[in-house]
This record gives sequence, C-alpha cells and structure tokens, in this order.
Amino acid sequence: MPNLLEVRDLCTYFHSDDGVAKAVDGVSFNVEAGKTLGIVGESGCGKTVSCLSVLRLIQIPPGEIASGEVIFNGVDLLKLPESEMRHIRGNDIAMIFQEPMTSLNPVFTCGDQVVEAVMLHQDASSDDAREKALEMFKLVGIPDPERRLDEYPHQLSGGLRQRVMIAMALSCHPKLLICDEPTTALDVTIQAQILELLKDLQKRLGMAIIMITHDLGVVAETCDRVVVMYAGKVAETGDASSIFHRPQHPYSIGLQHAIPKMGVRKEKLHQIEGVVPNPLDFPPGCKFHPRCPIADDRCKTEEPVLKGHSGGNQVACWKAGEFKL
Repeated sequence: MPNLLEVRDLCTYFHSDDGVAKAVDGVSFNVEAGKTLGIVGESGCGKTVSCLSVLRLIQIPPGEIASGEVIFNGVDLLKLPESEMRHIRGNDIAMIFQEPMTSLNPVFTCGDQVVEAVMLHQDASSDDAREKALEMFKLVGIPDPERRLDEYPHQLSGGLRQRVMIAMALSCHPKLLICDEPTTALDVTIQAQILELLKDLQKRLGMAIIMITHDLGVVAETCDRVVVMYAGKVAETGDASSIFHRPQHPYSIGLQHAIPKMGVRKEKLHQIEGVVPNPLDFPPGCKFHPRCPIADDRCKTEEPVLKGHSGGNQVACWKAGEFKL
C-alpha cells in the first residue's frame, strides 16, 4: 500500500544552559494508509517528541526541528507556513494525548470541547457542530451521549474521558490518528475496550494510526509494523510478527523478555540493567552499549547504522542476532 506518511532523518533538539539535548536524532519511518505503526521504547527514548515534530507542536524555543523531512500525502509538512499546518492539524492528522484528565479543559463541558474542534476545523455552525459531537459520542460508545455532552470532565470516569478524547480526535475524520499512550492509567478491562474501539473505528473510517506505547502487549494487539526506539534513534524496525518472534537487537529482545508470561510462576523476569542515557550526554558509539550484555570495543566507539538483516528486520546493531536469552 502507498505510504501516507514518510519521516526521513528527523532531528529534533532542545537547547538549554547545559547544552543541546538530541531528543530525536535521525529518525526515519513510514506509515501506510489504513495501517497501524507502533513506536515502542522506554520513557525518554523520543517516541512522543517524534510525533509532536510531525505535527510541528514542538515549542520553539527551546525546541528546534533541526533537519529532516515529514512527507504527508506528498507534501513536506516542515516547509508549510503555520496557517496551512493549522488546517492539517485536527483535519488530516489528529492526536490523542496522554492523560485525558489533563488534556481536557476542566472548565468546559465535554460536548463544548468537541463542538469547538468541529467549528474550528469544519467551519460548521454551533448547532451542526453539536449534532456532530453527539454523533461522535455515539460512535465511540459513550452511554447516554445526550447527557454526557453537558457534563464536565471530572464527572466522567477515566475510560469515558478517553472516549471523549477519541471522539474529539475523530470528529473531523482524519487520515492519520496519533495515539500517545492511549491506555495509560486505565485498568485492564478498560484498556481492552479502548484498543478494541480504536481497531473497530480504523476499519470503519479507513484511517492510519501511529500507536506510541511502552506496552508490547498493546503493540501485539494492534500494530502491523513496529519501530523500536532507543535514545532518540531507531534501534530496530520491521513487521509486528518478526519483531515479536525474531527480534535481532539486544534492546528489542530485552524489552520482550521483560513482559510477564501467563502460567510462568517461578521464572524471574528479565531486566535491562541501567537507564536510558541523558540526551545531553549520550555515550559514544552505540548508545545502548553501556547496558548491552554483548557489547565489544567496536560498539563503544562506532555508531551502528540501520540496515537490513537476514531475519527481515532493519537493525542498528553491530552484533545483530547474536544475543540470546
């Protein structure tokens, strides 16, 4: 299928008194029309910043989209004037942010917030926008939608607030939906409902989805392709099946083995030693080498490039496929 979005060598930096933090450093990935791409990694790996850069929502200063291309429907978004970007945000590309309680405005009703989005992007009257908001509340499965339109965010449960966020994001029928940790802080049963809802809406509306998460279970449930990020770079990428069944990068393998397994009681969970490095002070060579169990002298001095591997994935590792657990 054709690529709806192509991100090429994207670099997003943040300037501070202590130096330059390279939050995203040469990231590339594609999103096919109607498909779901998962972006996974620990907190601080650059997942959210990459997608905020796609929408040009990085605060400048201190942030800066230093270089790269973001090709959406054949147009480089980084070269568009801000007036055109405002039309694309919400209309063609929408985003569901983390933490719906803080993303929704507590002093406006849930319905008013969806109405505002529709009026802003669709040039609709207030009556038509309210009718659209009601239609979207029904679409995302909010019970008693007429009453919920006039309720405030604090009157709704976490799951319902997340559905309001989804309704707002989908109110203008975007071609691409970016979901930033859409199930954070929700209990397991509500998580499953939200993921099932997103899959169902994708089938009905034909939109592409970028799923940002650190939960590999979410990726296995929803994604067609996966990008594994570490320290602002792509460590490994491939289709979801190969990432789960034939991971090649030691980081991808470590993430997978850190997941609790059903029926396994005595086996100790694998942990990746150490933490994600400070973006102001990345180590030389491979950024993962201080935590990697098989790193050698080359890993400590030469930075690997992303290239195809015999397993079918693209891997940025000098010793791809050598680590086993």
